[in-house]
Amino acid sequence: MKPVRTLAEALGAGVLVLDGGLSNQLETQGCDLSDALWSARLLADGPEQIEAAHAAYVRAGARVLITSSYQATFEGFARRGVDREEAARLLARSVELARSAAAGVGEEVWVAGSVGPYGAMLADGSEYRGRYGLSVRELEAFHRPRIEALAAAEPDVLALETVPDVTEAEALLRAVEGCGVPVWLSYTVEGGRTRAGQDLAEAFAVAAGNDRVVAVGVNCCDPAEAGPAVELAVAVTGKPAVVYPNSGERWDARARGWRGDIAFDPARAADWAASGARLIGGCCRVGPTTISALGSSLVTERGAG
Repeated sequence: MKPVRTLAEALGAGVLVLDGGLSNQLETQGCDLSDALWSARLLADGPEQIEAAHAAYVRAGARVLITSSYQATFEGFARRGVDREEAARLLARSVELARSAAAGVGEEVWVAGSVGPYGAMLADGSEYRGRYGLSVRELEAFHRPRIEALAAAEPDVLALETVPDVTEAEALLRAVEGCGVPVWLSYTVEGGRTRAGQDLAEAFAVAAGNDRVVAVGVNCCDPAEAGPAVELAVAVTGKPAVVYPNSGERWDARARGWRGDIAFDPARAADWAASGARLIGGCCRVGPTTISALGSSLVTERGAG
């Protein structure tokens, strides 16, 4: 069942807790994600695992679930021999599984259809570099069919996420025109700039004045980047911010493994909320236990206020 309120209405009333990393929860459940399709493979081979992972985050207090379609593209499925009709059905299934996991909770739970960057389809870490050598028009043509398939499944919002550069952000915002679903735009950043090295204020500005965009911010980045990015996103766009960083570890695309130390502190969520973040959660390597602690931190802060 869909929520009574729109996501925009809910954001006007307060902070919503996002889920955490889907892939790490699936691995905890024993799933093998070594395939180039990553978690999207399970849309065909293990949908019950995806629904179980979503349900784990709902139990942890998440009220926005991001679908398993980040790595799901018509091109990626085609390489596995999946035709376009079946690929569209699998994209729709990603929304259905999240919706099913939220059923019977007794509270509103919103579903965000994940639209990952072009680089995610390449499965070589390109989403952390951007600048693929493609034009805005070429990237728009790549993204539009998947966006149309996801929108047809009626998620509450589309998550244009882990965007590495302004060119792709512009393409995505063009691709969602006329889709009938609101969106949020979330960059992956490093050193206070986009992953492609562009000025972050200019990157956020592409969403300013766009009524389709309900929130702007960052994800899949070091937690230390989150606070300044939230403040900047709100200042530039006047919109609520969305923020869901990684654990602090870094993905080594060549070795296909994580490196470094965990730096995600759920207590920081209260500061992000104070700066204007209204969608707060975690990305890679942030699991249900941490999301539960994050939600408790926000509740404690509201109680103290």
